[in-house]
Amino acid sequence: MPIIQVTAPAKLNLFLHVTGRRPDGFHLLESLIVFTEFGDTLEFEAADELFLHITGPLAHSLNAHDNLVFKAAHLLREHAGVKSGAKITLHKHIPIGAGLGGGSSDAAAALRGLEQLWGLKLGESDRLQLAMQLGSDVPVCLNAKPGWVSGVGENVQPVAVSGGAWVVLANPGVPLATADVFRRFSERFAETSSPFPESIDSVAYMLRFLKPMRNALEAPAMELLPVIGEVLAALRATGCGLARMSGSGATCFGLYEKSGEAQAAAREIERLHPEWFVKATPILLGI
Repeated sequence: MPIIQVTAPAKLNLFLHVTGRRPDGFHLLESLIVFTEFGDTLEFEAADELFLHITGPLAHSLNAHDNLVFKAAHLLREHAGVKSGAKITLHKHIPIGAGLGGGSSDAAAALRGLEQLWGLKLGESDRLQLAMQLGSDVPVCLNAKPGWVSGVGENVQPVAVSGGAWVVLANPGVPLATADVFRRFSERFAETSSPFPESIDSVAYMLRFLKPMRNALEAPAMELLPVIGEVLAALRATGCGLARMSGSGATCFGLYEKSGEAQAAAREIERLHPEWFVKATPILLGI
């Protein structure tokens, strides 16, 4: 059987509101999530046992046996009663603990790739059940298309995005734990922002929609990691339409209408901050 290759794109929270908290302690969120062309890649080959090999520039940051990809593989195999294994190779490029959903996107890609490798035909409810066991960002990462996400991540409504937006991702190179950021969150819960837009057909419309929104985790994240403020300032200095932190940080993004603007901005930020991770990439469309 040939090698199966699956992409795991980085996710971006274009905005993120905290709307409540369940009795079990999980926060209720509302977010518009998109994905970028930049991301990780996973390869799957038939094998008798489960193996995970991690390569790429960030391979040193991960432990193969304490990884969501490995957990996803075991979870799916147990759920479906599969006896065979797989050799999985993860080419890691997305920064760790960076608000880009790298682990969640990798786990979702593992479910997709192994379902194909093992010839499974899961129903949508089975996929969602497995995804929720792996993390709140995994459900939206299953299809890796723009979505309006609410609850604890289980409610995903597709959003058609076109218009060719580009982003510059900038991360100061310091991981930030999601749990630590939520422990710092102390604001009033936001009201829900329904109805959500079913389509976003231009960068101009995207900017108009997003500007009244915000990332409610930005302030507590900056308390833990003040350099996030420097990252946002560096992006704004390039003239982007919007600069905001993604997820629980520390990656921030600047939104641009044209590829040339984004690439020029990335070069300038890299020149001023060579120690940061900086990447210009288009937002993947969702129709």
